Amino acid sequence: MSAQDWQGKRVTVAGLGVSGIPAARVLHGLGAVVTVVNDGDDERSRAQAAELEAEGITVRLGDGATLPEGTELIVTTPGWKPDKPLFLAAAGAGVPIWGDVELAWRLRGPDAAPWLAVTGTNGKTTTVRMLASILEAAGLRTAAVGNIGVSLLDAVLGDTTYDVLAVELSSYQLHWAPSLRAHSAVVLNLAPDHLDWHGSMEAYTADKGRIYEGNKVACVYNAADKATEDLVREADVEEGCRAIGFTLGTPGPSQLGVVDGILVDRAFVDNRHKQAQELAEVGDVSPPAPHNIANALAAAALARAYGVAPAAVRDGLRGFRPDPHRIEKVADVAGVAYIDDSKATNTHAAEASLAAYDPIVWIAGGLAKGATFDELVSKSVQRLRGVVLIGADRALIREALARHAPEVPVVDLDRTDTGAMSAAVREAARLARPGDTVLLAPACASMDMFANYNKRGEAFADAVRELPAERA
Repeated sequence: MSAQDWQGKRVTVAGLGVSGIPAARVLHGLGAVVTVVNDGDDERSRAQAAELEAEGITVRLGDGATLPEGTELIVTTPGWKPDKPLFLAAAGAGVPIWGDVELAWRLRGPDAAPWLAVTGTNGKTTTVRMLASILEAAGLRTAAVGNIGVSLLDAVLGDTTYDVLAVELSSYQLHWAPSLRAHSAVVLNLAPDHLDWHGSMEAYTADKGRIYEGNKVACVYNAADKATEDLVREADVEEGCRAIGFTLGTPGPSQLGVVDGILVDRAFVDNRHKQAQELAEVGDVSPPAPHNIANALAAAALARAYGVAPAAVRDGLRGFRPDPHRIEKVADVAGVAYIDDSKATNTHAAEASLAAYDPIVWIAGGLAKGATFDELVSKSVQRLRGVVLIGADRALIREALARHAPEVPVVDLDRTDTGAMSAAVREAARLARPGDTVLLAPACASMDMFANYNKRGEAFADAVRELPAERA
């Protein structure tokens, strides 16, 4: 859309926050008549509203349900559920609904950088940052953007000119991005998550699959997760776009995989039936846990789809360091490793984390978000030295342990005060033996006890550092 198309267009922005406020300002700057609606009417919302109103933007607090008169378009923040009354009213009035990703896509210039897009239940941020590191190693101007904290609107409208963007996309964002067409994209994995927002696993999966629509060069899928390959089969892509798999095993033609500790490419080579290109060693991936190697393969596949040389894949992976609280080693204390994977906020992420260590004293619990834990426990039981449970829904994990791991010692901490994590770490240290790993992989959200998973991970790390000197 040209700037002229926005002049006088009546746009409603649904929700304040990290994406709503920039969207409102961008639209206002383009000449649209912008009204921001927001459910909340607290002190923070009023302060944000005052800033926007000073710029000439109308803000309506405490009423996010009523469609403002004359609305021609809604631009929504990702967190607003599709069944909101505002959206139902918009559907009835024939008003289109876009997310911030859709808005950014529509506002791209004619020579805009192509998008290499990443989604999945787990591993998105790590994969996108690995991809950006590889692209930078290739000498390309790039940025890790999207659901990763850097606004796509800033990336497409800012002064910096990029060659290519590494874009993290959530299922929420994809739901509201009907015209997105990536250069290449990957769905890393699929497991039940955010079902309260999407309504069903089928709807959640379908929204993830939108990332493949219109892909130009490669649809990358996880060979160990058939649902991701099925999404590729169902996608309507440009002619010549290829299906590219990644696997932790020996790759077949049109796949990337691992052979004798080497990450290899049998997809972007001259003769993929007979040749394989070495990309990097497993040791170049930090940390070299199985699910992180899978992330690296996915990032490498997208980079190779864009034409990046093998040496840049190796250099980019060597130079990458994961964000905090993602299978991050805190310390070795008395021969026991303490690992912070507070970002493992669902069972799928926790399962991958538990699969990386043996034996384990597992610290788990929090807000279950409707999850069940029988499959997780039954798959991990042979690795467990002991379990320490914290949080509001710890009983659900305790019951699964009783069913599938009755011999494993369990400490159930019935407390939610600020000292609970310190107590959990002390109990885990008591259960652990030299050579063990104490692993914080909660399989639950953090908000029952902590502001976010970062604060939970920080509390864990602080507690490890506070262990008695005789353990050090």
